[in-house]
Amino acid sequence: MSVRRWQMRRNCALTPKQLLQFYIVLVCLSLIVATGFFLAGVWVIPIFTALELTAVTIGFLIYCRHALDSETIEVDGKRLIVKKFIGYKETFYEFNTQWAKIEPPIEGSKIFHISQSNMRVELGQFIRYEQQLALIRQMRACLG
Repeated sequence: MSVRRWQMRRNCALTPKQLLQFYIVLVCLSLIVATGFFLAGVWVIPIFTALELTAVTIGFLIYCRHALDSETIEVDGKRLIVKKFIGYKETFYEFNTQWAKIEPPIEGSKIFHISQSNMRVELGQFIRYEQQLALIRQMRACLG
């Protein structure tokens, strides 16, 4: 039997590499402007530039930490494997396809659950409700 795989990713406009390139340009431009004002005798602008760059750096670090977040579901024979990669932390869950139960999302909810005995995993935070229902239908066809 072939392996079925579904991957759900966070919808981000920029990759971490693109964001780094943008950040370097932003820092260079801000420092050039701040240096120009400092040389002209306006010493307040470099202080606000430092505050601005600190705030932007913190925001970009938070963005980068979660830009690659994803959830992957694989069905390989009798194994249902769930991999969650959230904030550089990867977590694996393994279920038996014969015993795993998929709990559909409640209307308006952002998540659905896969459970087996005392193990329960939240999934679907990166896709819309309609996509969750389609994914659940496809997964149920692969379960025993």
